[in-house]
Amino acid sequence: MQPPNWCKERDCPYLDSVNRQLVRQNYQGRGRNSHAYSRSLELGHHVYINLVIEKSYCLPDGYEINDPSLEDIRYVLNPRFSEKQVKQIDKNKQSSRAMDGSDYIPGMVGVNNFMEKTDFVNATVQSLMRVAPLRNFLLAKNYESCKSRLLHQFGELTRKIWNGRSFKGPVSQHDFLQAVMEASKKRRGVGLQSDTLIQLSSCHGCSMQFMRI
Repeated sequence: MQPPNWCKERDCPYLDSVNRQLVRQNYQGRGRNSHAYSRSLELGHHVYINLVIEKSYCLPDGYEINDPSLEDIRYVLNPRFSEKQVKQIDKNKQSSRAMDGSDYIPGMVGVNNFMEKTDFVNATVQSLMRVAPLRNFLLAKNYESCKSRLLHQFGELTRKIWNGRSFKGPVSQHDFLQAVMEASKKRRGVGLQSDTLIQLSSCHGCSMQFMRI
C-alpha cells in the first residue's frame, strides 16, 4: 500500500534540513515497507532521490519534490561530463574544495577501504583511472546500451572520482564492490582479500571487452 497523494507534487518543508555531508544511498523503494520509509519516521530523514529517474520525494507522505536546490545533490550522486569536459580533463590542474573545507584534485581522490579488506580493489581502481582511453570511455558514458551491472557501477565510480563538485574528497566503492562480487560469483568483492595483480588482470580483460561494445 502506498502513502496518500503519492504522485502529487508539493513544496517540501524539510529542504532546509538536508545535510549534504550525510547524503546516503542504497535505500531501495519508498513504499511503507521500505527502509527509506521507516527512516523517515524513526530518524526524520525525509528527502530521498531516485537515482534511476533522478526524481526527488518527501517521505513518509510520498509526494514528489521539484526544487532546483537539490540539483547539486543529483549531480554528486550521478556526475555527468560533456564531450568537451572529457577532452579537457587532463589539462585541468585546478583543485576543488569540498564542503568540509578540504581541497582535493579531481581524479586524485581516495577510495574508502570498505571493511579494511578492499585495499587491493582500491589499488586496481586507482591504476585504471590512469588509463586515459578507458577513463574517457567511462566518463562519457559510452556504454548505455550495455546491460552489465559491473560496467555501470565502474563507470559511476569513475565519474565520482573525477567529479570536481563533490561534497567530500574520498568516494565510496560499495556499489562497485557489490557488482564485482556478483560478476565474479563471490570469488572477489566485499571482505575478500585478493592479489592486486590478479584483480588488475581480470579488470583489464573486462575493460577491453567493454570498450568493444
